[in-house]
Amino acid sequence: MGLLRRLLGDRLPDGFPGPLEPGEDAVGSAAVTGGGHLVVTRLGLWVPDGAGARRIGWHLISKAVWKDGTLTVTEAEESGNAGGAVLLTDREPVSFAVASPGKVPLLVRQRVDGSIRARHHEDLPGGGAWFVQRKPPGVDGTVLQVRPDPGADLELVAGIADEAARKLARSGE
Repeated sequence: MGLLRRLLGDRLPDGFPGPLEPGEDAVGSAAVTGGGHLVVTRLGLWVPDGAGARRIGWHLISKAVWKDGTLTVTEAEESGNAGGAVLLTDREPVSFAVASPGKVPLLVRQRVDGSIRARHHEDLPGGGAWFVQRKPPGVDGTVLQVRPDPGADLELVAGIADEAARKLARSGE
């Protein structure tokens, strides 16, 4: 079966524990030092998680940095809504040491950047916020995400996000 996968172009490592969706073929993978794999698919980046693996959707990767043989990923979690906008909070960055990355760093960068349709940082009293319009994988249309800076007035940010989401909806974006 491993040979068949390689012949057909799927780069899913043998024994990979992640439950991929139908049609979610691996386009690249790399073994993580200490166990597990990073696996790139059209829906997201699979990362080792305990004895298994979990997928982070491209639209929920705030930052991915490749440096000195290590991929460091900052994942965002949806922490609420402001009208049609999704409020995000960044988790602590997680690093994965990789001895033979192949194309994984490039594939990750392409997909994270490719999910972004527009971005803008708004300076506000006490701290600003990033407003990012992204296309979640496998979904028609875009979503407005808002990531407040530390110290930002969350009520003010939510109000601006709600108004921005309504304007985007009226404009048909």
